[in-house]
Amino acid sequence: MDKLSSLAKFKASCPFLGRTKTSTLRTLCTSSSPRYPSLSKLTEKATECPVMGPALQLRSHQMVAGYASVAGNAEFNKIHQQKGVFPVPTGSADMQKCPHAAKALAAARMAEDLAKAKEKKAKAAEAARAPSTSKAAAAAPAACPFHAESASKAAKVGFDYEQFYVNELEKKHQDASYRYFNNINRMASKFPIAHTGNPKDEVEVWCANDYLGMGNNPVVLETMHRTLDTYGHGAGGTRNIAGNTGMHLALEEELASLHRKPSALVFSSCYVANDATLATLGSKLPGCVYFSDSMNHASMIQGMRHSNAKRVIFKHNDLEDLEAKLQQYPKETPKIIAFESVYSMCGSIGPIKEICDLAEQYGALTFLDEVHAVGLYGPRGAGVAEHLDWQAHKRAGQSPEPIKGSVMDRIDIITGTLGKAYGAIGGYIAGSTDFVDMIRSYASGFIFTTSLPPTNMAGARASIVYQKEYLGDRQLKQLNVRALKSKFTALDIPVVPGPSHIVPVLVGDAALARAASDTLLADHGVYVQAINYPTVARGEERLRFTVTPGHNVEQIARLATAVDTVFTQLSIPRASEWAARGGRAGVGIPDAKPVEPIWSDEHLGITDGTAPRQLHAGEKRHIDPRAVRVVRERFEDLLGPVETPTPAKAAVPQGMTMPAPPVMHAPTPIAAAA
Repeated sequence: MDKLSSLAKFKASCPFLGRTKTSTLRTLCTSSSPRYPSLSKLTEKATECPVMGPALQLRSHQMVAGYASVAGNAEFNKIHQQKGVFPVPTGSADMQKCPHAAKALAAARMAEDLAKAKEKKAKAAEAARAPSTSKAAAAAPAACPFHAESASKAAKVGFDYEQFYVNELEKKHQDASYRYFNNINRMASKFPIAHTGNPKDEVEVWCANDYLGMGNNPVVLETMHRTLDTYGHGAGGTRNIAGNTGMHLALEEELASLHRKPSALVFSSCYVANDATLATLGSKLPGCVYFSDSMNHASMIQGMRHSNAKRVIFKHNDLEDLEAKLQQYPKETPKIIAFESVYSMCGSIGPIKEICDLAEQYGALTFLDEVHAVGLYGPRGAGVAEHLDWQAHKRAGQSPEPIKGSVMDRIDIITGTLGKAYGAIGGYIAGSTDFVDMIRSYASGFIFTTSLPPTNMAGARASIVYQKEYLGDRQLKQLNVRALKSKFTALDIPVVPGPSHIVPVLVGDAALARAASDTLLADHGVYVQAINYPTVARGEERLRFTVTPGHNVEQIARLATAVDTVFTQLSIPRASEWAARGGRAGVGIPDAKPVEPIWSDEHLGITDGTAPRQLHAGEKRHIDPRAVRVVRERFEDLLGPVETPTPAKAAVPQGMTMPAPPVMHAPTPIAAAA
């Protein structure tokens, strides 16, 4: 009912369509009503119209009657036989197999929702007819509600707040930076497949930050179910008031051990962790000066602003510029160098060791954001700082003690997230005991917010423990990243060069990036989000692909073909075209040196033949039984031992195998892995 192209011709005759921007109509057309799932938001809006309301009711009844009138015809029985749906479907599950029956059901649902909307409108009208002393109400004509809305706006005095909102949104539409949120529902049993607003409309997800697929790891889900049964859902309050559970304390101990730091503190997100920590530090340290990389995340920028401390911005990853700025301040001045390990929109990696050298030389603290690196780099998944001293950390095993002189030990403050590679939610800081205690005692973003539920804390900890014990997921992810980058390069697709797992593809135009994202989703079943200003600079708009260990060889090949087709269809510049223009965002830069991946052949196991094998269609992801055992043992103090599996078997998540958990606590048992 909501074809956008058909609506345009009615703009002149309908006040609502006439004054509503096309971009807004598009959103209303493509968004389901929260109250009436079979209707779009635009259709729900139309039920309020004195013209369209009755017309919608009539049309829906005609559709239902039309399907019902032919439901028993002989030719439809024949269609059922041809499609393998015979005898004629009667149950709801069987009826969904038949296009005719399914459409009849959909029409019936729509008619039911329209009737509910009409009933709601009638009740509202009855309430409006109640006696009123307002002269304005008495004089209001019984006309189109949208005309009436315009009249009421004209009668208002003072500042026009609604018009202000409209104008601000229009700015976003004009520069093509308005964000559209797609309805994407990742399916635990089919990772990395998701469905859209229609549960039957499945797509491949190529931009999720659940980098390792830990959001549906069986032992993580098992642990969360056991915790839910034991402790319930909510935390019960702030950390100071009933929300400080054993699961929170155990997770913080696990995070401190991961980074070989004395202490750690969990926040509701890493945005909050960065904001609260930087705001507190900058406001407490007398005369503090921040030195901030120009590509730092918004959470870091916001935290520095909230501190009211002076902020000096240095060019991205430019050590000479950083040192020149550090030299301008006395060594006695409190200074903090804030930077990231992996910059998520371009895929570059910060020069961590060299920044530590400068910090020690000029008397500065180091604040390292490892959000897009924890879980993904290093032999235990502690991040890039660990990765840079691979052999030393590998030899140290799971000891929580610091490795003196290592890069990770030289970093003063590490922040990370639980919501990306670990597939959970939350953020954290790690550092010295007194530093963490000071933030705990002064940071409003920590003190005055409800703590995360024990179930989430347990899932995050289970994920961290599993990844500390099992390297294969990280290796397989990086092998898939190499494969996709190679295919894109062969097709002249402009990949922004970088040593990390991020695969940014340059488009260079906001509208084109949005169109490419829409076309990939609509025509190829590929979901990848367009990245526009202000996340990236204007003229450097891009598609940001993230590959997981769960993507198989065939999916990677299909993605490359789909992107190649869309680039041709929309005339998006190729890598060779950017080179002819002199290059942009690292693509096509003359005499540029090749960028080597931070994961070497030795790290990946290629050198010694231990690298995991890429998956093919239909193959199951490997779940490491030793890591599963360690996870279960780690939770015995709070949850008790996992019970012996019963002979009864439930369905195993599609594409995964692992040893069986207790049937009473988990949704799915986990079969023994080879």
